Amino acid sequence: MAKYVPIEMVKSYSGKICEHSDVYFAKKGDTLYTGKICNPRDLAKKPFSADELARQTKFRQAIAAVNALTEEQKTAYATAFANQKKYASLRGYMFAQEYAKLS
Repeated sequence: MAKYVPIEMVKSYSGKICEHSDVYFAKKGDTLYTGKICNPRDLAKKPFSADELARQTKFRQAIAAVNALTEEQKTAYATAFANQKKYASLRGYMFAQEYAKLS
């Protein structure tokens, strides 16, 4: 297996790297990384299960709840967000809280 030396803008590689799909770039916190989607899912052969569809619906409901927040609620979340270290963005924190309410 070849040894990959990351280019200057990409500080690290993670996971299996292949050559048969498109490259994507993503940033999580302060880390910029790339990846490739290996063997993408063919929905005609393997459609989503009931559990997967339920998770997708729950995700959409949480996004809708975040988008429907009032300025007062956003301010309350911003105050709580300042006192935590787990989430890198306010929107991610608000999403996590709204998603937890759906459980």
